[in-house]
Amino acid sequence: MLTTFVLMLAGLSAGALNAVAGGGTFLTFPALVWAGVPPVMANATATMAALPGYVGSAWGFRRDLRAEGPLGLRMILVLAVLGGFLGAVLLLVTPSDAFSAIVPWLLLLATVVFAAGPVLLRRITARGGQGAGVVMAAGLVLVVSIYGGYFNGGLGIMLLAVFGLIGFANLNAMNGLKNVISAVLSLVSVATYAIAGLIDWTHAVPLALSCALGGSLGAWAARRITRPAVLRWFITGVGAAMTVAFFILSKNG
Repeated sequence: MLTTFVLMLAGLSAGALNAVAGGGTFLTFPALVWAGVPPVMANATATMAALPGYVGSAWGFRRDLRAEGPLGLRMILVLAVLGGFLGAVLLLVTPSDAFSAIVPWLLLLATVVFAAGPVLLRRITARGGQGAGVVMAAGLVLVVSIYGGYFNGGLGIMLLAVFGLIGFANLNAMNGLKNVISAVLSLVSVATYAIAGLIDWTHAVPLALSCALGGSLGAWAARRITRPAVLRWFITGVGAAMTVAFFILSKNG
């Protein structure tokens, strides 16, 4: 009962955080590891749990979807599907011990990028929509998609940064496409994980349901938050704490 309660609380909070600012993986992944789920399986299960929220958010931004820069929407989606599959396969062939050693560094990267997100996006979009060429744009989308298929943490802000680099200027279009790509990446990854038997369905079901509910509550709360910077720094603090904890666990393990 305690494990189910903790997972549902983590899912509820993560869904709300993803709807408002992102960073929900900082809660769901450690909660699953605490519940005794092996790190590789915990990563796969956390990705599955976030999927309903991504789909709902993508539907909410459906009218804002349009391409900017050198790549069309179809090409971006194809690259996302390919990258998500490659990232998921990469996770499948990563030994559990190796993944446990990599996780603290992935959490550190996600935390730093998340914290620097607003400054990074301001500097990118200040370029007036002048982005990378076709080859570089395709490479950036593919790389961040592979990252998303491998590890979900910090994916949203990384996608926004890449969209800014390749020439997107409209923030609504960027947010809409971010949610669509996150949903596509998660769907491809989850399908691959499920075939490989990496989803812990016992823990995934309550986590996914609570994430979906948290996403609805988060969308309602987002319109009433007057100081989003405080929430962002809170999420950054959670990410930093989880990073330190996993570095300690990795060193002691």
